[in-house]
Amino acid sequence: MQDAVTAIISKYDTFGSYLDQIAMTQLQSYFNTGLQRVKIIEILNSKASFIIREASAQLYKELPELLRPGGNSYTTRRYAACLRDTEYYLRYASYSLIAGDVNILRERVLDGLKDTYNSLGVPLAPTIRVIQLLEDILKEEVLIHYPEYTKIVSEPFQYMINMLV
Repeated sequence: MQDAVTAIISKYDTFGSYLDQIAMTQLQSYFNTGLQRVKIIEILNSKASFIIREASAQLYKELPELLRPGGNSYTTRRYAACLRDTEYYLRYASYSLIAGDVNILRERVLDGLKDTYNSLGVPLAPTIRVIQLLEDILKEEVLIHYPEYTKIVSEPFQYMINMLV
């Protein structure tokens, strides 16, 4: 896993060049948002169970057919797997938020996920919806304490959604 600093330096090292103004601006942005990202992660960590529970409840309220026979969350085993995956999306979003880099998501979550879900017959629309719900609920929690930080919250969730569409 790389953070924004490592990714920037690695890119320039690959080309054997010194950090230019673009790199310095990217690094400055990363450091300027460091406290914001830490505060967001503190909220996420303290509210993770609530966020997962609330996102799942909203998803199943919107799509009750998922819980019915033939639905992808029907049976205790499948329901538990869906909750586990929802927790994974939130946890890896937290890694991406603190690192300031969405590449973690591609490496650890998204590579092959779409193909795996398609081969197993798992519909992507509910997955995309639960990721959006995770973002919305986390934003609401962050808004209570740090309204100016909500912009940062979206990046990893929107990246996952865009990669799954």
